[in-house]
Amino acid sequence: MKKVFVISDCIILLTVFLTGCSGLHKLDNPYEFSKRTALYQSTTTAGKSEPFAHDLCVVTEDNVDQDLTVTAEAAAVFDRSDKTVLFVEKPFERLYPASITKVMTALLALKYGKLTDTVTVTKDAVITESGASLCGIKPGDELTLEQLLYGLLLPSGNDAGAAIAVSIAGGEEPFAKLMNEEAVKLGATGTHFMNPHGLHDEDHYTTAYDLYLIFNEALKYPEFRKIIGTAKYDAVYLDASGKEINAVWKDTNWYLTGEWQIPNGLTVMGGKTGTTQAAGSCLIMGSLDASNREYISVVLKAPNHDGLYRNMSNILNKIVE
Repeated sequence: MKKVFVISDCIILLTVFLTGCSGLHKLDNPYEFSKRTALYQSTTTAGKSEPFAHDLCVVTEDNVDQDLTVTAEAAAVFDRSDKTVLFVEKPFERLYPASITKVMTALLALKYGKLTDTVTVTKDAVITESGASLCGIKPGDELTLEQLLYGLLLPSGNDAGAAIAVSIAGGEEPFAKLMNEEAVKLGATGTHFMNPHGLHDEDHYTTAYDLYLIFNEALKYPEFRKIIGTAKYDAVYLDASGKEINAVWKDTNWYLTGEWQIPNGLTVMGGKTGTTQAAGSCLIMGSLDASNREYISVVLKAPNHDGLYRNMSNILNKIVE
């Protein structure tokens, strides 16, 4: 049976909780349910007549139901259409998000930039970490912000994330500050960002529930929906010498590319993957049922890619069972 939980929020408490964890160096997961849900117990947000969480799915202890088929560290399914929680496991456990971070990066790009803006790539976009995913842009290249978003969300380009951070805020550090400010506004109080791409940093963490809040907000932008629902994108842009560059960027979501079958009765809207050694294999995505009801599902720290999609399919089955 689905359960509806509509509770409100207090901006003052949100600020206190986020400030209190900003210097955390270990993922000690201080959020018991009583502490976390206390953030949603005031009647209204200052200056607003509606409760903070009037249009959100809100988790309580009654939602939690252990499922032995879930082998990932955390997982959740939210019915976005009627604001119900279908399944959660460890929704408030602090974990590393890897490249799911890029959902927040895209959200801020859409909020503060223009898709038609021309961005000149700087040396800040050069990523040298071994194994880092890249879209292949280089200093001096000229792309639109829209093209950078495709490079960010499809091949999961860390270089595109750095270029967006420079374009929107002047650098990764001020952009991370903007990311954390946005997290507070959304109620994502278990989250702290250090960079726009998700390369590992022990102070860069989030929770399954916070990722739902961020992804839910991003879905309010039609451009975000369009990009995450694209399996392949042909990019044409100029390098520093004015030469035309042609690149093909493919999505990393196996449901979207057909490498993994989504459960019968559901359609993929799109999403974002993430993988690092510390984060494991992660995925957040949106899906539709036969009645076009929208769902957000998230799996964090699965053991490997196959395990990620097995876990995701298992929790997606809760929509259609």
